Amino acid sequence: MERRWWTLLAVCVGTFMLLLDVTIVNVALPDIQRSLKSSFSDLQWTINAYALTLAALLLTAGSLADLYGRRRLFAIGLVMFTSASLLCGVAPSALFLIIARAAQGIGGATMFATSLALLAQAFRGPERGVAFSIWGAVTGIAVAVGPVIGGALTSGLSWRWIFFVNLPIGIAAVAVTLLKVDESRESQARRPDWLGVVTFSGSLATLIYALIKGNDLGWGSTTIVACLAASVALMAGFVAAERVQRTPMFDLALFRKPTFSGGAVVAFSISASLFAMFLYLVLYLQNILRYSALQTGLRLLVISGGIFFASAIAGRLTTKVPVRILLGTGLALIGAGLLMMRGITVGSSWTHLIPGFLVAGVGAGFVNPPLASTAIGVVEPRRAGMASGINSTFRQVGIATGIAALGAIFESQVRTHAQSALAAVHGLTGAQAHEIATRFAAGDAAHAIASAPPTARGAVLNASQASFIAGLNEILLVAAILAFAGAALAYVLVRGRDFVAAPSMEAVAATA
Repeated sequence: MERRWWTLLAVCVGTFMLLLDVTIVNVALPDIQRSLKSSFSDLQWTINAYALTLAALLLTAGSLADLYGRRRLFAIGLVMFTSASLLCGVAPSALFLIIARAAQGIGGATMFATSLALLAQAFRGPERGVAFSIWGAVTGIAVAVGPVIGGALTSGLSWRWIFFVNLPIGIAAVAVTLLKVDESRESQARRPDWLGVVTFSGSLATLIYALIKGNDLGWGSTTIVACLAASVALMAGFVAAERVQRTPMFDLALFRKPTFSGGAVVAFSISASLFAMFLYLVLYLQNILRYSALQTGLRLLVISGGIFFASAIAGRLTTKVPVRILLGTGLALIGAGLLMMRGITVGSSWTHLIPGFLVAGVGAGFVNPPLASTAIGVVEPRRAGMASGINSTFRQVGIATGIAALGAIFESQVRTHAQSALAAVHGLTGAQAHEIATRFAAGDAAHAIASAPPTARGAVLNASQASFIAGLNEILLVAAILAFAGAALAYVLVRGRDFVAAPSMEAVAATA
């Protein structure tokens, strides 16, 4: 087999592995919670640690690859990701797992930033289109089958195997990369913007910490106020640093074009609404409806089916229908789907979610193909790499902030509804009701129920389920509003006259 096809194999395997870990972890979270005795905030950090490092380092990894060699950085990313997967699999505590997930994100950012550039270097002419089509298919399959594979491994073996499975794949990918992939670098590569990395990642980390811990520590507490102030100050420092540097991580001038800003808004909105809700929907399916991880993964295929079906249609419509129509309509459908998921009661079955799953999946399918082309279509080809990287960064920021913000609202609603329900339970003191409600909000329902007097445990269990469902209904509404707001901004900001180049994945890869 010729070396360019080995390059395609290595890139597809690495990309499949890193994208699989974006979705595969969700269905294993309840098992992780029970095994490591994790709190609700620990589960949020398990997802967000990966998303944050991916968002913070995506553009920087691309700069390092241009400077020191794309094959070298891709191999380093594979080694880091595979090693971190081993650490995740043997994690003895929630904190250890969170740190290992952050390390996975560093490796994932390095692989993702270099993958398309390696393909662009290896392929020319019509074969390049074939290579990118195969790569695109692999990414779609990884996202779709992640919940099912994660469910099968978790139910059949252990949640630890969702990480162990990366080891033989990663080792094989490293060997192929070192032996069969040609090196490439950029002769006029720009230096990494370390000041931008520190201020940007610091701002995001302090914001996410404040959102996750705000209910526990109090929104007016010194720690939370200090974190929010630090986040604002660091973001201001980031903006200032990007304005004065010759080679900034984010070229803020790109946001002067409304369409580029609109694409960033759409990327953030779809992640902060639909994709951030996956965590809470999985917890509902497993902790309330008592489905196994595999059964949960199979039910999430309803959303994946909608995405696949609509993506095929949207790909053909991109050249015939204004992009803003596809983006705005797609987000509006996501908002409608989230609203259709609301109205869950204690007696509801999972079939209540099917219409909303289908509509939201179709909406996501309408968004993904035109969103991939919007960011790079409004800039000249030499800036397409940065434009695409910024858009991908907004996706990860949306995941992280969406999970944290929705989680803050969810915890508050659970605590409020639980305290109200427990106040009427015979045999509970006010102090006991408050303590149990706090445990519910922290995701520790099992110990909360066990701590109640035996005669009150049935009522406490009912209160636990009812408060969880009340919180879920509330954040479904918030997520829907966010999707509708993103749809409105897409209709307003995205304009056909802003496009200066025919959007193509090749343009992204050639400059990545």
